[in-house]
Amino acid sequence: MKLSELHIGHIARIVSLDDSPYKEKLQEMGCIPGVLVKPILKAPFGDPIAFELEEYTLSMRKNEADSVLVKPLDPLFYTH
Repeated sequence: MKLSELHIGHIARIVSLDDSPYKEKLQEMGCIPGVLVKPILKAPFGDPIAFELEEYTLSMRKNEADSVLVKPLDPLFYTH
């Protein structure tokens, strides 16, 4: 599933990043496989999107979030 498709408040683990012009930039900002991510805010038209990533908030455009593949976690088994 693409990171941009994850619903607000749902938690996922980053699986991989597509080869795109944004890949290196996203990796430098902490988007690496294994990291937990949660969308927390979306602009009125869905772009940009703010994500909680580790201990900080990261905002990215929808086309950037489209290049991040995630695996949603079951909220019943996740403890923060």
